Amino acid sequence: MSETDKSLLTHHENALEQATKACPSCQAELVIKHGKSGTFLGCIKYPHCEFTQAVIESERVEDKILSGSECPLCHYELAVKQGRYGMFIGCSNFPNCNHIEHEAQEIVENVVCPSCKKASLQEKTSRFGKKFYSCNAYPRCKFVVNYEPVAGCCEQCQFPLLLKRNMAAGIKYQCADKKCSYMHKV
Repeated sequence: MSETDKSLLTHHENALEQATKACPSCQAELVIKHGKSGTFLGCIKYPHCEFTQAVIESERVEDKILSGSECPLCHYELAVKQGRYGMFIGCSNFPNCNHIEHEAQEIVENVVCPSCKKASLQEKTSRFGKKFYSCNAYPRCKFVVNYEPVAGCCEQCQFPLLLKRNMAAGIKYQCADKKCSYMHKV
């Protein structure tokens, strides 16, 4: 059994042990329930008693100082921290300094934004870890596509951008105009 399986088993054993305990609010029985946010313990007398408790407590990771690194703003050391959207590197002098290291965003070469025709498109990552491509003149230009942009022109509508799509039949190029969406043969 792997370490992950053991930790899951111990969390569920812990939940079963807690389910046999009485509700701290009304002394009724606690039962394991399932909701849109996951599994939790709830009082059997719901809705009269609304006591709930998470089954798996989220484990907090302590900040780890990165030796040899320096904050460009206040010259304290940088640290690996855990936040709402996962791990990140920030200043250890928080809240006095709010510096956060950001990943360098890749600009897609030779692809001009078809909306503003001035800036270029760059690769970004959403908070869910998905890649998308947007104009680097944001917020003035709000052009966004979900697939890798390729310089080219649509044969059907003459839109100046194509999207590279990896499909079951192989790589195809699609018009980036949402009204057209014409698939080009490779």
